[in-house]
Amino acid sequence: MSSQFGKVAVLLGGKSGERAVSLKSGGAVLASLQRSGVDAHAFDPAEKPLHELAAFDRVFIALHGRYGEDGTIQGALELMGIPYTGSGVMASSVGMDKWRTKLLWRSAGVATPDFELVTADSDFAAIENRLGLPLFVKPANEGSSIGISKVKQAGELKAAYKLAAKSDPLVIAEQFVGGGEYTVGILGDTALPIIRIVPANEFYDYDAKYLRDDTQYLCPCGLPTEQELQIREQALQAFRTVGGRGWGRVDFLMDEAGKHYFLEVNTSPGMTDHSLVPMGARAAGLGFDTLVLKVLESAHVG
Repeated sequence: MSSQFGKVAVLLGGKSGERAVSLKSGGAVLASLQRSGVDAHAFDPAEKPLHELAAFDRVFIALHGRYGEDGTIQGALELMGIPYTGSGVMASSVGMDKWRTKLLWRSAGVATPDFELVTADSDFAAIENRLGLPLFVKPANEGSSIGISKVKQAGELKAAYKLAAKSDPLVIAEQFVGGGEYTVGILGDTALPIIRIVPANEFYDYDAKYLRDDTQYLCPCGLPTEQELQIREQALQAFRTVGGRGWGRVDFLMDEAGKHYFLEVNTSPGMTDHSLVPMGARAAGLGFDTLVLKVLESAHVG
């Protein structure tokens, strides 16, 4: 079966702020493919020219962040006619941009926490009053919680904006929803079992995602079965609303009344030992190597 894939490049590393995480994800994917007998090779686009990808039959994208998850590498692969994993150019670009994802969701009736674009000229006090405190401030085009901060007191938004703007000129302030953090892995036309994330620190930041061992991941997530199935189906629709396909992840929050709000889409999810899609896949009876092969099987052009 492994020979059907031909020579496979695993794209890892790259030039984004998530390079270190991508190296871990790509390393895990590469080892898995090689265990399965696939002729797989590491390819770091920060170190090799893209034209060398012409020697490969298909590509597994394990890049995170800019230049790997934002439609740029997807466009290059389409021009070269090489099948690749994950979403296409448009969905990758929109999914990377939290502001435009939320605009699209809002227009389609997908529940998402209230938000506002923040600029250097914004009336910071007015935004704090409208969204309420606490609130989150985020770079629109970063992942792995890079540049995110929680504003808890009046007058702190300006400093939070300046921190986020170091990562991306597009910054959003987002209403706080405090009833729990959850995620849904997407594999093809299936939404995987929901995982509840319980960080030991204040919120699910970079350290909680990749460095700490005291973050709890609960699967089963504790929601009633009927509610979980409903949310999983809605997560699949939220993913499709941005044009997502192949595989991905949709994060959501619950409020204290039990209402859910979709937060963001990840079109190139992590595949490290702390990563969430492999956890959801395990709960659905799929081991890591099977998951990786299924993602590779879904590779496409255009």
